[in-house]
Amino acid sequence: MPPPFASWMLDQEARALLTRLGHVKPLAMQESMLPAAGLLPESQTAIEQFLTNGRRLLRSLVERFLDWLRSPAAARTSAEAAQQAFTSLRLRFNGVLTHFDLFENVVTQRSENATGVWLSGLDVVSADALHLRGHYYDAPPIVCYLDRGMGGAIRRSRTRLPGGGENPVAIIKIPRERMVGSGIASSLVHEVGHQAAALLSLVESLRPVLRSLAEQRPAEAAAWQLWERWISEIVADLWSVGRVGISSTLGLMGVVSLPRAFVFRLNSDDPHPAPWIRVKLSASLGKAFYPQEAWKQLADLWESYYPLHGSGKQRDLFMLLERTIPKLVNVLVHHRPAALRGRSVMQALDTDELQPARLRALLQHWRRAPEQMYRARPIVVFAAIGQGRVEGKITPEEESTVIGKLLTHWAVWSTLQAAAACAGGSWQGLGCQACRKPQAHFAIERSTS
Repeated sequence: MPPPFASWMLDQEARALLTRLGHVKPLAMQESMLPAAGLLPESQTAIEQFLTNGRRLLRSLVERFLDWLRSPAAARTSAEAAQQAFTSLRLRFNGVLTHFDLFENVVTQRSENATGVWLSGLDVVSADALHLRGHYYDAPPIVCYLDRGMGGAIRRSRTRLPGGGENPVAIIKIPRERMVGSGIASSLVHEVGHQAAALLSLVESLRPVLRSLAEQRPAEAAAWQLWERWISEIVADLWSVGRVGISSTLGLMGVVSLPRAFVFRLNSDDPHPAPWIRVKLSASLGKAFYPQEAWKQLADLWESYYPLHGSGKQRDLFMLLERTIPKLVNVLVHHRPAALRGRSVMQALDTDELQPARLRALLQHWRRAPEQMYRARPIVVFAAIGQGRVEGKITPEEESTVIGKLLTHWAVWSTLQAAAACAGGSWQGLGCQACRKPQAHFAIERSTS
C-alpha cells in the first residue's frame, strides 16, 4: 500500500487540479469584444459545449481518483502505481488546458481594433465558400484567426485535437500579410477547400483514378504519381478557383512568388505542388470553370517571371507535368464522388454565378448602385473584385478599402441576423432599411490618380 505521506501528497495534488480547473471560465466570460466581432452563435456554442464537456469529464475523473485513493482498493496498491495513475490524470488535465488555449488564442484576436470585426466578416465568407446549394453535407462552423507566415492553414472540424477530443469547429489561420485585399479570398477559400474535400471524400475518391492513369500511361507515370502525391492541395486549389474565380489565381501568385530555387523545388515530402506548376494548374482550372483570355495572360506572365529553360535537370519533368495538366483538369472538374449524388464537381459548385461576363456586369452595376454590392454573396463579390483587378477596373487602393468595408458589413449583418433569430424574429426583412444609410458610403471609389 502507498505510505501515508504518499497518499496524502497525491490527494493534495489531485485537489489542486480541481482548484485550478475551477479557474478555467467559459470563453464568453473571458474575452471582451464588439458584438460584431464575436463568433457566430453556432461556433460559440460548439466551442463552449466542447470545453464544458472536457471540464466536466476531467472533474469527474479527478473526483473518481480521489475516491479511489481513499478506498480499500488503494491500500492494496503501491506508491508507484498510485503515482502513475495520477500522472495519467494530470496529462488529461493538461490536454483540457491545451484545448482552452487553442480556442482562447482564436477568440482573443476578436478584441483587436478593426481586426476583430474583419475576422467575423471572414467567418461569413468562409461559411459562404463552404455552402453548396445541393445540401450534400452538413457544413460545420468555421472560425478564422490571423498569424505570421505566408500561407494559411486549417484544423478541420471533426478531427482529433492535441491531447484528444474531436474538434467541434473548423479553425482557419490566415496570414496577416493577406489583410486586407482580394488575395485573402484565395488563401481563405483554399483552406475551406480542405474542409469541403473531407466532407465530400474528394481525395479518397480521386486517388484510385490517378493511380489508374499512372498504370495506363507508363510514359507519363512520373507525372501522375506526383499529381497523386499532391492531390490534397490540388483539390483545395480547385475549390478556391471554383468559388472565387480569378481572385484565387491572383492570390496564389502573390503567395508563391518566391526566389527561383523555391519556385522550382520538387520536394517529395511536401504535399504542395512545386509553385511553378501549381500556378499553371490553377490557371488551367480557371479556364475550365470560367473561360476567358485572362487565364492565358496570367499563365504567360508567370512563365515570363520564371522561364522554364533555366530550371536545370528537372526541366523535362516540369514539361511532362505541364503536358498532363489538360487531362488532370478534365478528371478533376468532371469527377463525380458518391457524396455529390451523380453530379460532377463543376456542376455542384454553381459556376454560373461567377462567369466573367456576369461579374463584369455586376461591377458596372455596383458603380452606379454600390449598396447592391452588399446584398450579393461574399464569394461573388470577391470573384467580381478579382475580375476587376485583372482587367484594370479596380485599383489596389480601392480593393483594400472596399474589402475592409465589406468585411465590416458582413460582420454586422451576421450579428444582427443572429440576434434576431435568438429573439424569434426575422431581421432580413428589416436589413436593407436598417443598413441603407451606411451602405450608401460603401462604394467602389474611383481612383483620382
